[in-house]
Amino acid sequence: MMEKPIDSRRTFIKKAVVGATALSFGSVLPAFSARGYANIMGANERIRVAVMGVNARGLALANNFSLQPNCEIAYICDVDSRAADKCAKQVEDKQGNRPKIEEDIRKLLEKKDFDALVVATPDHWHAPAAILASQAGKHVYLEKPASHNPHEGELLVAAQQKYGNVIQMGNQRRSWPNVAQAIHELHNGIIGRTYFAKTWYTNNRASIGVGKAGPVPSWLNYDLWQGPAPRRAFKDNVIHYNWHWFWHWGTGEALNNGTHMVDLARWGLQVDYPTKVTSTGGRYRYQDDWETPDTQVINLEFADKSMITWEGRSCNGIPIEGSSVGVIFYGENGALQIDGGNAYKVYDLKGKLVKEVKNDLAIDARNLTSPSQALDAIHIQNFFDVIKNGGQLASDIKSGHISTLLVQLGNIAQRNGGMLETDPSNGHILHNRKAMRLWRREYERGWEPTI
Repeated sequence: MMEKPIDSRRTFIKKAVVGATALSFGSVLPAFSARGYANIMGANERIRVAVMGVNARGLALANNFSLQPNCEIAYICDVDSRAADKCAKQVEDKQGNRPKIEEDIRKLLEKKDFDALVVATPDHWHAPAAILASQAGKHVYLEKPASHNPHEGELLVAAQQKYGNVIQMGNQRRSWPNVAQAIHELHNGIIGRTYFAKTWYTNNRASIGVGKAGPVPSWLNYDLWQGPAPRRAFKDNVIHYNWHWFWHWGTGEALNNGTHMVDLARWGLQVDYPTKVTSTGGRYRYQDDWETPDTQVINLEFADKSMITWEGRSCNGIPIEGSSVGVIFYGENGALQIDGGNAYKVYDLKGKLVKEVKNDLAIDARNLTSPSQALDAIHIQNFFDVIKNGGQLASDIKSGHISTLLVQLGNIAQRNGGMLETDPSNGHILHNRKAMRLWRREYERGWEPTI
């Protein structure tokens, strides 16, 4: 079971949000910029970071990391030369010096003059890059999902245990103060015993069409972009972003956005591995190259008579429970709802609102790159604090792996008849050899992740 929030962590969050909020507006005091504070702090106090994958989410993360007074972005790593140059310029504008650019992560990790790697690549690179960084003695801030497939997640957990580095997964809501307070209230019984959590995500994504084969653009190292994945010919509707919807590289909406809310559901219910997983859905809206479901409902049942559901609608953005994204917990005495922001509501059994904690800052849950910069800075500072001082991560990699695995199991069920029985001690699939073939993937020869 998961641990309940502790007082020291709550105190840290309250202190961190003040600094993070101030930094997002460019200064802590009127006379000093974020760059000025970094200079006052001194180079020896700053954690030197490299960012891998900076086209979209990685660009937002690089900007956020560069705003932190105890951080310096030393390197940018991307196979897209345009994205690398754009990110380096934006970081230079914020921190005053230009990070170096390195195209190949393997060459980057040979360098000794940085401390941590931020991984914001396509999903098929997440665990392999984090494992390589761990072997190189680097700490890792890893965007969700933790892995492309369950085998990689288990390898990553084992790598962290072997090398002893700090790995924080980027399910940043674990660090948002009011969200953490809501989970704390659940654990303290605000709605009695909580037994069901419903999670969802909706959007109005367009068709990706039918891709055409063609030459690789001059700005792209396509071989390095594919990395661990077996080679496929370049098509013009995959890079960037649409790789999410191809099983070869991506993991669909379930892991793209479902991971966040299923993680909150698991945290609130204090559960780990399920006993039964079902999934229904498909690619319903358009007829194109998109492979993963655009409409999907995953059900996860646990041994303590509790349940999580996730509903994903990629191509119909009608809200659920008044929000495009969220989780609602049902208990013996009422319900507690967390939407996409740093806020929550509590209802009694008659549906009457009995408590509301509102957002401190504006959140755009459908922003694809940086919906919550100031709040995410708290998650970054937790990462830095544990590197410097030890202590408890908001989202350590074992916890991140378990939450990732839940939605991975949903996808495996979706692709194998709709239902799985699973071992509640480790999440492994029982009595289904066909489904177990998706527990891991095939790799390009020479690129297999090992520890």
